[in-house]
Amino acid sequence: MNVQVEAISPVKKKINVEISAERVSSEIAATYKKIAKNAKIKGFRKGKVPMSVVEKYFAGDMEQDVVNRLIQETYYQALVDHDIAAIAHPTIEQSGELHKDQPFTYEAHVEVKPEVEARDYKGLSLQKEAFVFDGQLVETRIEQMLESRAQQEVVVRDEAQQGDFVTIDFEGFVDGVAFEHGAATDHVLELGSGSFIDGFEDQLVGMKRGEEKEIAVTFPQEYGNKELAGKDATFKVALKEIKVKVLPQLDDELAGEFGAESAEQLRQKLTDNLQQQEQKRIEEDLKERLMAALIERNPIEVPDTMIERQLDFMHENLSRRLKAQGLNMEMMGMNAQSFRAMYRNTATRQVQGSLLLEAVGRQESIAVDEAEVDQRLVEIAEMAQAPLEEVKKYYAGEEARKGLLAQIEEEKVMRFLLDQASIEEVAAEVLKGTADAAEQE
Repeated sequence: MNVQVEAISPVKKKINVEISAERVSSEIAATYKKIAKNAKIKGFRKGKVPMSVVEKYFAGDMEQDVVNRLIQETYYQALVDHDIAAIAHPTIEQSGELHKDQPFTYEAHVEVKPEVEARDYKGLSLQKEAFVFDGQLVETRIEQMLESRAQQEVVVRDEAQQGDFVTIDFEGFVDGVAFEHGAATDHVLELGSGSFIDGFEDQLVGMKRGEEKEIAVTFPQEYGNKELAGKDATFKVALKEIKVKVLPQLDDELAGEFGAESAEQLRQKLTDNLQQQEQKRIEEDLKERLMAALIERNPIEVPDTMIERQLDFMHENLSRRLKAQGLNMEMMGMNAQSFRAMYRNTATRQVQGSLLLEAVGRQESIAVDEAEVDQRLVEIAEMAQAPLEEVKKYYAGEEARKGLLAQIEEEKVMRFLLDQASIEEVAAEVLKGTADAAEQE
């Protein structure tokens, strides 16, 4: 077998393979012999068909079988012999004709993992958002928690106002005819929530308890029910009750419902958690800026296969998170195709970044030792509230352990680069202004 390898690009190689005439003839003869054992042709007993007849009737079957086998066997041998790190199945661009006593040739194109040599990765100049904690975040979170314990109470006044919760009976008509699913009894509606057709809630403001009136609205053109889309409608509405939302007071008893011993401790726990979240956000933003600077200094081409796999991972990850919230991609206005189009550039940058971090780790001899793996397993077990032995058992698997080692190594390389970088802390407004200016360019 004669093999010639040519680099088409940093991520694709062309492999030209020539298989000797002797091997071709041997494969053809062996295949015809195998076919002859089971050949069924009228006028001949099974297994007794003359070879000349077998060759006449089964030449196409023989050729397909031999060509497929020769390519499969010699292609993988070529990868091993020439140390080619293929990351996808090959594309056979050209295939010669198959003839007895003649060499068989074919040309395969295959994507490979690029050989990356990182440059200029020390001393990166980076801006980092200065940590300034906004105490209003705590108050907002407390308000959200109180909202979850809010009660609705009947008001003394008779007229409905924006923000009230009104109990109504209603029935909708188009051209004087009631339409399906257009009526309800004792329906509770928050005025100003925007949950009904535009104009409906506004016309309830000022209505009095016990009052009945007709409300005129127009269904939007993009309304989900095509039979109603764009049509004028009239609703007969009876306002039966008016309530307001009343928030409880934050005291020690209520704090206990949120896992704190006192209101003061709850406020402190929220402060600590929100500060940690803000600091983590700032650190993640800094890492993204580092990766952007690293990629800018090291523009590299990446294989489509690696980008597609990263998109698969991102899609699966997002789908899983949405499912946990009772949502799906369609509810977010996306499908698989639009998701891949929207996030392709992001996936490309992530692949570029991963390859560059791997290169820096190799060039700087950054490795992961067993003590670091053990420590990470303990952290995973604590975070997942799972038995340590079960976590160790899971990560004993080849793929899981490989992924864990890669993750820890990436983090170590990232820390190395940050330690080597020149970092300037600036106000969030300055950082945003810099980003906006860069986008306009």
